[in-house]
Amino acid sequence: MQSRQAIHRTAALICATATASSYAQISDDTVRIGVIVDKTGVYSANGGMGVVRAVEMAVKDFGGKVQGKSVQIISADYQNKVDIAASKAREWFDVDKVDVIIESTDSAAAIAMQKIAADKKKPIIFAGSASTALTNKECSAYGIHWVYDTYALATGTGRAVVRNGGDSWYFITADYAFGNALEADTTAIVKAMGGKVVGTAKHPLNAPDFASFLLQAQNSGAKVVGLANAGKDTQNAIRQANEFAITAKQTLAALLVFDTDVKGLGLKAAQGMVYTTAFYWDQNQETREFSNRFHAIHKGMPTMIHAGAYSAAMHYLKAIDARKSDAAEDVLDQMRKMPINDFFAKNGVIRKDGRMVHDMYLAQVKTPSESKGEWDIAKVQSTIPGDQAFAPLSASSCPLAKN
Repeated sequence: MQSRQAIHRTAALICATATASSYAQISDDTVRIGVIVDKTGVYSANGGMGVVRAVEMAVKDFGGKVQGKSVQIISADYQNKVDIAASKAREWFDVDKVDVIIESTDSAAAIAMQKIAADKKKPIIFAGSASTALTNKECSAYGIHWVYDTYALATGTGRAVVRNGGDSWYFITADYAFGNALEADTTAIVKAMGGKVVGTAKHPLNAPDFASFLLQAQNSGAKVVGLANAGKDTQNAIRQANEFAITAKQTLAALLVFDTDVKGLGLKAAQGMVYTTAFYWDQNQETREFSNRFHAIHKGMPTMIHAGAYSAAMHYLKAIDARKSDAAEDVLDQMRKMPINDFFAKNGVIRKDGRMVHDMYLAQVKTPSESKGEWDIAKVQSTIPGDQAFAPLSASSCPLAKN
């Protein structure tokens, strides 16, 4: 029979082992967040270094540690190249022991990285890419689509334009996954509301000249010219559309617009434009408080991607803290269980297909006379409830949605 002292020693050893185990759940004693963005190219203003700074803010606001372990951020420029994005994701997971990736890339790069993250069984959060494929046929148990998608953009802007009489459309579309998805989702909305699409022109990413595309749109006779592109491509198309006086006879519908686009265009060129967004810095006291702090660091107000990246990073850290583990399955399970309640989203939820559902907003660019300051550029016209902004789970082709 064991002596009383031996039993006590055994019990103490078990307790010590259990305690050590609970603290050992943070792999390598460090939580590593990889942030991959376009730092210098067409999407650098709406995402870029602003995403890195937003994630840095979230980590700092959280206290710089989780469960007593340090949180490190590494970042990379994917240079708008799918192969670089995929290679970096693989390197981060295999060599640098990155625990989660937060991205602001194009949709083709995002889809490639989602496949790698699924293979490596590591979380990836999409803050900047838009394709609904990420939560449909390309879905993954390890992927979360946080900020917006092409369905939400089409639902907001497309419906508003058609309701105002814009029932015939001609698309100028960025010829890759994002642009094609945005055109397809908007086309579905237009046709469902009794409208029609009379034509489309495809352009490469970072197109230097939109003249030929705009002339085709002008000659089509369509009431609406839909811009299914983003970033500097959208800005350049709008500038050249003004030069061709397209807006005198046709409505220009930019389907993905960021505050940085409006700022870059100027209110004179962009005034009156209606667009769909997940965030506007001047909505309420919470959004203003975050945005002013961000501005002090970034020297510009946050786009919805910047705000969403902060929100996603903070939610991720909260999930680790709650589960006392950075194991992917534990963290993802906790992230799905916890509602998202912050300045970015109220009562946001992460569905089985990876879609984070939250309210979206229909905004309109102010006129120069309405603006009271450098970043006073828009007004929120209406709220689009999350269950209306995003496609229902029942319509998802993601196998996870059926379970």
